[in-house]
Amino acid sequence: MTTPTLSVTSLRKVFPGGRGHRDVVALSDVSFSIERGTTLGLVGESGSGKSTAARCVLGLIAADGGEVEVLGRRITGARPKKLRAWRRDMQIVFQESFDSLDPRMRVGAAIAEPLHLHTDLRGDALTARVHELLELVDLPATLDDRYPHQLSGGQQQRVNIARALATNPEFIVLDEPTSSLDVSVRAGVLRLLVRLQQQLGLTYLLISHDLPTVRHVCDRVAVIYLGRIVEEGPASRVLRNPAHPYTQYLLSSELSLDPDVRPAAVSEADADTARANPSGCVFAPRCRHQMPVCWEREPPPFAVEEGHSAACVLHDPSVTPPERSSP
Repeated sequence: MTTPTLSVTSLRKVFPGGRGHRDVVALSDVSFSIERGTTLGLVGESGSGKSTAARCVLGLIAADGGEVEVLGRRITGARPKKLRAWRRDMQIVFQESFDSLDPRMRVGAAIAEPLHLHTDLRGDALTARVHELLELVDLPATLDDRYPHQLSGGQQQRVNIARALATNPEFIVLDEPTSSLDVSVRAGVLRLLVRLQQQLGLTYLLISHDLPTVRHVCDRVAVIYLGRIVEEGPASRVLRNPAHPYTQYLLSSELSLDPDVRPAAVSEADADTARANPSGCVFAPRCRHQMPVCWEREPPPFAVEEGHSAACVLHDPSVTPPERSSP
């Protein structure tokens, strides 16, 4: 059995709440893995913990518990010097294409920066590599002398992708990589990411709340709600036949052309209300299927079918039939 590119086990991250406020549990017992050459989509609403998970995975922020291994290397607890050396094999593309670039640095210099840090390329060899990377992301090499503000949003994001690829990484985190782009540009960037994965054998962790993007790019999906994974499985299966009420809500929230189609009903309980129920299901305060048992214990992942699980008592075989309701 091959070792996965990314393995996350019982990851936990807590942010101090400050005076008069309770601590915020951003991640609680989060576990998932990604096989080499595939894409896992981490999906959820804003504030669900997606980006926090991405930063913990790369060691950009320290986790408070659990383990992360990337390419067989233990990221959690690693010394800063080791993490810097490992950066060449794991990179990230951020959401804001312009904010990710130094406005005072030309495109060529921005792409060359990781090459200066992690390789011995200099002079003509460095310039040739920068031009090669620009062409790899379908940009002309002549753009190397431009500043970020002289590029369109799509071109800026392609530059960010080129910079992430500079050191030939095997693993890339894509943190909402198309959400700040015009709709007409998104499809081209997504096609580029898919082509690069096939061409270079890349492994992706895609952070997104955009379900059409997830459908197009991902092999598997993990759905996260208030720092806990509530459903995981093959993308086609989860998005076609969601097993957790929260996933069903996300899918029904997609805008329909039919004005009579309404999203699935959920309570408007806020995050503080949900977090105030630490012993039970995190989604119980908003769930239309809630039962007494939902408030008593946090459900573990239950198998829905092979390779597909949901943390919901609706799929718990020990729950008696009178207590059960259909999803």
